[in-house]
Amino acid sequence: MSSSGDSAGAELRVVCGPTGAGKSALALALAEAQGLTILAADSRQVYRGFDIGTAKPTAAERARVPHEGLDLADAGERYSAAAWAAHADEVIRRLGPPRVLIVGGTGLYLRALIEPLFEEPPLDPTRRAALAAELETLDTATLRRWVLHVDKARAGLGRTQLLRALEVAMLTGQRISNLHREAARPPHWRSRWLVVDPREVLHERIERRLDAMLATGWLDEVRGLTARVPADAPAWNACGYETLRAHLDGEGTLDEARRAILVSTRQYAKRQRTWFRHQLDDEAVTQLDPRDAGAIEAAQRWWHGRGSA
Repeated sequence: MSSSGDSAGAELRVVCGPTGAGKSALALALAEAQGLTILAADSRQVYRGFDIGTAKPTAAERARVPHEGLDLADAGERYSAAAWAAHADEVIRRLGPPRVLIVGGTGLYLRALIEPLFEEPPLDPTRRAALAAELETLDTATLRRWVLHVDKARAGLGRTQLLRALEVAMLTGQRISNLHREAARPPHWRSRWLVVDPREVLHERIERRLDAMLATGWLDEVRGLTARVPADAPAWNACGYETLRAHLDGEGTLDEARRAILVSTRQYAKRQRTWFRHQLDDEAVTQLDPRDAGAIEAAQRWWHGRGSA
């Protein structure tokens, strides 16, 4: 991802990395020390009521550091990367880039902000709705096999992006990967990236966090959401929620649901790692293991642009 832009030399600083890596805790400490506002770039945390399973910042954490980008949509609303980018752009211009720390792992959101999305060809709404109804009946593995044939560069992404790749390819005859290259809008901002990754212990951290979520009431949260949120609401796509809902409906034991969530979360983290490895400009990236002694001090040096972390 390019690090050049056109906003009077303004530079955005982004803390990113795979889910469970520890980026949120590191960013919270950095933002508190520097008096910053955190702008969350997480496609799961935009939905109101979906809190524990998305690792949304707690009330105590929000009291320590102002947060933007959370609770932007109702569960039944389809919230897009473009909508998040528009919100983020408003926050950054209102507060000023030097006062905002962008934190998250949703690559599509970050791309939409730094390198605005391609100019989309018009899609016929009737055909789009009919195609969406057909595609929603397919499991993710089948969608991935289809995308391998129509737009191989997108086949490693998540379900929402797979659906999008098929929709654009089948309704326009053009690949999204080509449109990104040929019809992209000019970048808005320069950017600098702190990629937080604990490397070989990530799987263990993901498991510990999952167990903590279950111990602090995630299943009860899902039970309450099931009573008021329609089964087809987009918010259910957040990792693990549909699995726990199925368990509450009598499909399998809680231990089986836990194992399934663990596998899917680790797969998601692998896709995120791949995205950050291939989509970011190496010259604008600093790597940081949150376990390192002095990780907070290293993050502060990165924030001020003094040497490497």
